[in-house]
Amino acid sequence: MDLTSAESKATYTQIKEYVWNKFQLKVSTLYIAQIKRKCGIELREHYNKSKKEKQNIPQCTPEKEEAITDALRHFKMIE
Repeated sequence: MDLTSAESKATYTQIKEYVWNKFQLKVSTLYIAQIKRKCGIELREHYNKSKKEKQNIPQCTPEKEEAITDALRHFKMIE
């Protein structure tokens, strides 16, 4: 049985809960978006853009990147 595209997508909340339950790490939606972008998953454009020219955007740590990647695999969003 094949998954539909809607069934293969997990919400940010589901990903956060999975990472917390398995790794006891708190991850932000920013970090999840960074990893999704890195894996080639298309993201919708956000409308709450900063007006600052120089933004200080924190980067995801390798430990949290591994946890988020594991969650994306668990939800079959990546292989």
